[in-house]
Amino acid sequence: MRDTSSTSHVALVTGANQGIGAATARALAARGVAVLCAYLRPSGPGEGSGEGDVPDPSHAADPYHAARSVDGEEVAAEIRRAGGRAEACEADLADPAVPGRLFDLAEDRLGPVDILVNNASGWIQDTFTPDPADRFDRPLRPVTAETWSRQFSVDAMAPALLIGELARRHRERGADWGRIVGLTSGGELGFPSEVSYGAAKAAQTDYTLSAAAELAGLGITANVVRPPVTDTGWVTDEVRRFVASSPTHFHVADPAEVAKTIVFLASDEAALITGNVITLR
Repeated sequence: MRDTSSTSHVALVTGANQGIGAATARALAARGVAVLCAYLRPSGPGEGSGEGDVPDPSHAADPYHAARSVDGEEVAAEIRRAGGRAEACEADLADPAVPGRLFDLAEDRLGPVDILVNNASGWIQDTFTPDPADRFDRPLRPVTAETWSRQFSVDAMAPALLIGELARRHRERGADWGRIVGLTSGGELGFPSEVSYGAAKAAQTDYTLSAAAELAGLGITANVVRPPVTDTGWVTDEVRRFVASSPTHFHVADPAEVAKTIVFLASDEAALITGNVITLR
């Protein structure tokens, strides 16, 4: 990929304190893009998966949820030490006022945002079944109004509002280049045992594909990446055995591998790639 160090692009990456979000922030910065790392840590010991999650004491010693507790400033500081430009902001995307504030902060400290990566998730594992755990022994919750609203507020509402902020500000300043990348999961038959997560990601996909059609005239592309099973701290030996025996899952990916695809979609070279759901295996 061409080095973009001479450009003045600014990216807003959500969920950028760990996993795919952190890897994407680092990879964009390495190509000269200034990055606002938005993130949210659990608010107390034993709380769950981050953005808008429901407390669950069973997560206290879980490496995945411990990773979610990383301060996003660590990622931004690492980028600055390497010579890049980055800022970090902890904010709860379940608050509808946050998207506008994030764009204001980015513009004030880094410049107008023209790359948006909707990576954050309020992952809550809820289900219609009475089973206490899934096949990987992760605890299940019943679907409730609370699990639905928390999941949809972060994985569907926030991406829609962030896309709307990007589009509005883009028009106002007469810009002609922009990139939107969303992250999804699930499949044609939904997402059994993670039903609200799958449904919220499906809603985000629909918003992003609509943006591809509506914003093409403004020079904005919009795509969705469906990562393979990615080791962000939750992958166990049982998960690896499942992937190895699956006819549809080919790899357990590292976050940096997924980030390469996201960064490509945010490049000049990907100008003709828009309105796609790109499945990585």
